[in-house]
Amino acid sequence: MWEDCYEGKSLLSPESASKLCLSITHVFQTWLKSLPKEIIPNILIRLPIKSLIKFTSVCKSWRSTIKDPSFIRTHLTHTLNFNDQNATHLILLHTVFSEGTSTPFGRVHISGFQEDSYSLHYDNNDVSHYCKVEFPIGLKEKMVNPCLRVVGTCDGLVLLADDLGRYAYNFVIWNPCVRKYVTLSKPSVRFATHGGYEASLGLGYDAIGNDYKVVRVTTLLDLPDELPTTLAQVYSLATGSWGMLRVLPPCQVPGSWVQASVNGTLHWLALRCVDDHYSHFVVAFDVGSESYREIMLPKCFKAEKSLELRLCASGDRKSLGLFVRCKSESDCFLDIWVMKEYCIEKSWTKLMILTPQGPKRSLPEALCFRRNGEVMLVLEDDRELVSLDIGSKQFKNLGISGGQVCSVDSYEESLVLLNKKDAISY
Repeated sequence: MWEDCYEGKSLLSPESASKLCLSITHVFQTWLKSLPKEIIPNILIRLPIKSLIKFTSVCKSWRSTIKDPSFIRTHLTHTLNFNDQNATHLILLHTVFSEGTSTPFGRVHISGFQEDSYSLHYDNNDVSHYCKVEFPIGLKEKMVNPCLRVVGTCDGLVLLADDLGRYAYNFVIWNPCVRKYVTLSKPSVRFATHGGYEASLGLGYDAIGNDYKVVRVTTLLDLPDELPTTLAQVYSLATGSWGMLRVLPPCQVPGSWVQASVNGTLHWLALRCVDDHYSHFVVAFDVGSESYREIMLPKCFKAEKSLELRLCASGDRKSLGLFVRCKSESDCFLDIWVMKEYCIEKSWTKLMILTPQGPKRSLPEALCFRRNGEVMLVLEDDRELVSLDIGSKQFKNLGISGGQVCSVDSYEESLVLLNKKDAISY
């Protein structure tokens, strides 16, 4: 996918460039065929995804090799190692442009929807260099809301949810690199079965079972009980079905937009009421063992309506980051935190406090930590994306519009779903 994107003009006409590409490909294929079969996988594993997809049409043995689950996993591991060594990580940006947004009952509604776009960017100094991602047209026909939301990413897969507004149950696992997607069956908790609810989703990889799983955590709102009931359900890509519902300890998991995936575990913010006082904490769900645990947040702040909290992965992707935004009549700030040692409450460290910026004294919204440790933010007034260097406290305009709704996720190109027979191609 990414190799299709470039800057500058070609010295060849499109027709000449196409012929040259075909000629080079033919020579390469001929050379590969002359090699011993046992070394072919070691060569294929170093090739980009676009080439591998083309090579599935060369011969049955190559097709069988490239679509083999062990090859797909090994190719992904090679890609991840290469990207770590060469700092060539990608980010997936989803932007929604509309006349405005509102949050009745805590649910985001888009008014006057105009368009949305998906794009891949290098997470380096030249973030503005991007590649547009083609969205499957067939998905738009089934949508209830104006557009889908990017829940999160994992190993080249993107989890999409039709929940920007009204209740809907269109959940999709999508790999834009191989142009395939899988539509999930409906979960057990729906408005028709349980009444009103708040739901959070997450996508992760089960290294034990070699399976990709979607975790859905729902807090029921229409029950007469004093303590909220929160349920979890896991979808397995391998089996194509949802597991049994399980009850989590009493807490409320708001309809969070953001999952934080760290160390094979999905994380969401949660609330609990003790002695008429609410406190924030983190719900952590291990994808492999399907076990639940809680992680405490810094003790220096209390749960207040004026606080907007956002959880994310730290820059090195080994721990958690936290953004605490307050915009009230009496106070206005953005705190940037990082948990330096995963699961160690005492290691929560406040990196800086950001106060209103510019002549209009607006307060940016933090989106995520970048791989280099900088923080990506969206400006409140013009919705432009900027990068904040924590050390120098300097802002850099990225030259990208964040629209009215914006999500930024790490992305790694992969072949996952290429061999899945029930995946839909587009």
